[in-house]
Amino acid sequence: MEKSVIIFASALCFLSLLGSAYSEAKLYVEGRVYCDTCRSQFVTRVSENIKGAKVRLECREGEGGSVTYSKEAETDESGAYRIPVEGEHEEEICEVVLVKSSRPDCSEIHKEANHDMNARISLTSHNGISSPVRQANPLGFLRKEKLPICTEVLRELGITPQGIV
Repeated sequence: MEKSVIIFASALCFLSLLGSAYSEAKLYVEGRVYCDTCRSQFVTRVSENIKGAKVRLECREGEGGSVTYSKEAETDESGAYRIPVEGEHEEEICEVVLVKSSRPDCSEIHKEANHDMNARISLTSHNGISSPVRQANPLGFLRKEKLPICTEVLRELGITPQGIV
């Protein structure tokens, strides 16, 4: 009986250590940067991944507040990035923003109503998501001139070219 109590107590201590180690686990933000070859502001079948693009993760004290956390990353050959995040940012507004394209022909950052097209992300381990990875929406730089095939691509999607930047 005494031996089983010791084993049970040891198991509880081990599990609590394991739980606290996991709750302090580092979070990661992953996403992708593409060239918006149709200037449509979404990924199409002719969008191209951008290698060497720079993005920045920014957390702020509320909407328009001061920056509390910032970290930059660069995309790999598939246009993907992975940003390790230190600390919890539960009460902050965090977004991934485009910084710089490695492609001169595809480097414009679309601004809609003076607001960048950013990827907002929840950076806390207290939101019910068990994975330490947070997936950000894809971010696209606009190509200077849309590709000639874009009219056909948009038509396939049931979209007329009117209203496309």
